[in-house]
Amino acid sequence: MARVLVADPIAEAGILRLRERAEVDVHLRQSPAQLRERIPEYEALVVRSETRVTAEVIEAGKRLRVIGRAGAGVDNIDMAAATRLGVLVVNAPSGNTVAATEHTLALMLALARHVPQADQAVKAGRWERARFVGTELRDKVLGVIGLGNIGSEVARRAQAFGMQVIA
Repeated sequence: MARVLVADPIAEAGILRLRERAEVDVHLRQSPAQLRERIPEYEALVVRSETRVTAEVIEAGKRLRVIGRAGAGVDNIDMAAATRLGVLVVNAPSGNTVAATEHTLALMLALARHVPQADQAVKAGRWERARFVGTELRDKVLGVIGLGNIGSEVARRAQAFGMQVIA
C-alpha cells in the first residue's frame, strides 16, 4: 500500500478519503530538515502553502511519485526539480474559489456597512447608529482585475447584488 505524508493541515474529510487507498501519516509544521529525513519513506506528499517543497526535499524523496498541493498555487514547490526527477505535481485550482469569493464579498459588505467601526463603538459602549448607516452595494461599480476562477466568481456574485462589474 502506498504511503502518503500530509505535511500541512487539510480537512479531515480529505485525510479520510486518502486513507481509503493509502497509509497516511500526518506530520505538521516540520522543519525542512525533518521533512528531508521523513520523505524517503513516502510515495506521495500533500501540502498547502505553509510547507516549502525544495529541490533538496524532492531529491531526498527516493520513492516520491506525486506532490499534491491542496490549493491553487504551486509557488512553494520547486517545479523544475519535480519535473527533472519525474515527480508529478497536482493542485486544486478551484478548491478555494467559493471560500475566497465569499470572503471577498463579506469584506465588501463589512466596509460598505462600516461593520468594523460599528463593532468597535459597540464594544466601547457607544451605539452610534446614525454614524454607521453605510451604503448599499446595489448600483455601485466594481472593478475586478483578473477574471480567473475567483475573479469571475466575485463578478458573478457581485452582479447578484445589483452591482455593475467592469473588468
